[in-house]
Amino acid sequence: MKRELCCCLVILLAAPAVLLAQNDSAPATPPAMQTTRGPMAMPGAGEPAPFSRLALEGGIGIGGINMQAAVEANRYLNIRGIGNFFTYSVNNVKIGGSGSSGSDVSGKVNFAEGGVALDYYPFPNHGWRLSPGVTFYNGNGVSATGVMATGDSITLGSSKYYSDATDNMNLNANLNLNTHKQAFTMTTGWGNMISRRGGHFSVPFEIGAIFTGTPTLGLNITGNGCTNSEDASDNGPSCVNMATNTSAQASIQSQVSKYQNDLNPLKVWPILSIGVAYNFNIH
Repeated sequence: MKRELCCCLVILLAAPAVLLAQNDSAPATPPAMQTTRGPMAMPGAGEPAPFSRLALEGGIGIGGINMQAAVEANRYLNIRGIGNFFTYSVNNVKIGGSGSSGSDVSGKVNFAEGGVALDYYPFPNHGWRLSPGVTFYNGNGVSATGVMATGDSITLGSSKYYSDATDNMNLNANLNLNTHKQAFTMTTGWGNMISRRGGHFSVPFEIGAIFTGTPTLGLNITGNGCTNSEDASDNGPSCVNMATNTSAQASIQSQVSKYQNDLNPLKVWPILSIGVAYNFNIH
């Protein structure tokens, strides 16, 4: 009996040592087989760490030349800065009349925008996104000036005025597309400037709107205008100073009101752009 007890004690004392020896000699679990579900798990392949990559984009759109920059905040979000610029001018274009008798018109189109957007990708490995944002600078507008040739006419309200030979009518008009200099924007599009699937290049497309408010129109007319075409050649009795005559000013304001009513429904400015982006590590 004593011999059996001694054998049991030896086995019990030796078992832990044998188990430890077996654990030490067992092969280590390959890194590829280790779980990544813990709190210290690293991003998957093609998924950059937050704020570790920067993307730059150049393209074209309704606002002209389009430049953008973006950083990824997390798997689902990018923070993006946007700027647009375009300007175009024409000078002394002849309109109406024949030969050198037409009215001289000059004009300028000026687009300039700057803002930020938050790009939300509900399916990070795919390119579709929703992007609320804010335009903090809006310089969009169109302006035009014109000198009307003698006898050329313009309808203002219910009256028609002919440019007088002694002092041709001068028109100065402007269309402001930036009633709200700071405005909310909402866009959607396809293409992630910082792909979660890897790769450096992308071709993002965007469509949406800036909620700029109703455009405003301004119109000033100086010089002499005649309600009778026959008086336009010699400053006849129907000719008045357009800048000071009460009736002429009322006609101008009536016409501006008609144009403004047509513009009132247009409370948004469209956004449409496409470009080429390149992303790279910043740390």
